[in-house]
Amino acid sequence: MELGARFWFGVLGISIGVAIAAYLIFALIGRAWYAWGLFGMLLFVGAILVAVGWIYDRREARRRGGIPT
Repeated sequence: MELGARFWFGVLGISIGVAIAAYLIFALIGRAWYAWGLFGMLLFVGAILVAVGWIYDRREARRRGGIPT
């Protein structure tokens, strides 16, 4: 069983995408740390994670029929 070129180009594309996303996330966290210090950075990252969790919860509840509208 051989893996074709399409598979390897897909793996390469996903790897490059993950590397770029990781760079952007680390740059954002580093910038927040530089600007606000450790505590401010933790608050900033925590606020982002809470917002993402809230959006995910709303979408899942709406998908399951728990929230009208």
